[in-house]
Amino acid sequence: MAMTDNLSGGLLRGLVLLLAAFITAGATGAAEPSWEDLEKTARGQTVYWNGWGGDEKVNAYIAWVGEQVKDRYGITLHHVKVADIAETVSRILAEKYAGRHEKGTVDLLWINGENFHTMKDNGLLFGPFSERLPNYPSVDTVTIPSTKLDFTEPVDGMEAPWGKAQIVFIHDPTQLPNPPKSAPELMAYAKAHPGRFTYPEPPDTLGSTFLKQILIELTDQQEALQKPVNETSFGPVTAPLWGWLDEIRPHLWRQGHTFPQSAPALRQLLADGEIDLAFSLNPNDASAEIEKGNLRNTVRTYVLAGGTIGNTHFVAIPYNSSAKEGAQVIANFLLSPEAQARKLDPTVWGDPTVLGLEKLTPADRERFTRLKRGVATLSPGELGTPLPEPHPSWMERLETAWRARYSR
Repeated sequence: MAMTDNLSGGLLRGLVLLLAAFITAGATGAAEPSWEDLEKTARGQTVYWNGWGGDEKVNAYIAWVGEQVKDRYGITLHHVKVADIAETVSRILAEKYAGRHEKGTVDLLWINGENFHTMKDNGLLFGPFSERLPNYPSVDTVTIPSTKLDFTEPVDGMEAPWGKAQIVFIHDPTQLPNPPKSAPELMAYAKAHPGRFTYPEPPDTLGSTFLKQILIELTDQQEALQKPVNETSFGPVTAPLWGWLDEIRPHLWRQGHTFPQSAPALRQLLADGEIDLAFSLNPNDASAEIEKGNLRNTVRTYVLAGGTIGNTHFVAIPYNSSAKEGAQVIANFLLSPEAQARKLDPTVWGDPTVLGLEKLTPADRERFTRLKRGVATLSPGELGTPLPEPHPSWMERLETAWRARYSR
């Protein structure tokens, strides 16, 4: 009797498990394909990658990626150059509202921060996919926590990291031997040398990040920046920033009546000798520009005394992409040691890697160790631990408030 009961119980449990499997299959569709099958499906697809197109080095690198994925995987990559990826996010949202849930116009996009937050909140993302990419295990998720937490927003596998950023300030020690290393010192320098400093106009990413950098230093409510902004907190937290910006504005380049439109435009002002100090989100940017002959070889970089903001940038796939397989193959290639090492090379781009070198084979590790650090590039110790990004809602509110106060 006990044996019969055990057998019946076993059959019942088996039937329950089988029924659960059928229910799961019905809810999620067929089992996920193997990576090999996914690559086969991707062959012949065309992927439209929307991403910032404002830098020749970046565009040339993405063009190289296109050549590689065409030769290796039979995927055609089109880089759709945009000035502000928020415009792409708005287009995907409009497609959803219009009922275009398939065959969308975007297959892959370069994204992070407030744009990722917007897409995630509005159900515009395909995934999770990033942690099943074959190259993902090599990502350094421990010492680069921003690979898992994008502007305080959990990534949850909905975007794949492919590069790092941290603000560095750029100057020529032969012209400016003791550069300002804090917001008060920067104010004093601007007043003593009118017209020799400026920043890109928000919502340019670098310009908006500069606002956050100054805000983090000046506010005494930094913990509020890690939470969503609200009407109660915005005014008191940001008051020191607006006071600082109001005070420095008449001492800026062109008296603050106009601002450079991008990071390359700011860098060009430094190269032309119109300003004494620039800054970049790429710690290797100055070295790369020296290599290309665009900046003097005496130019160097530094970080502020209190540290500087850092983050990770990602690629994501829209929910209505018509080439999800091809987009995943490209995201995986971007995480390959070959692609990451080439991107890090200051003669190519100089964008820092998100890989943990200790996770790589000796041969792949050697791709990185044989690269020479650029003459203007700080060591990891000199860069220090990056300051965390505020919650993405702060960036949106800062940009809106800045435009209301300073845009003509």
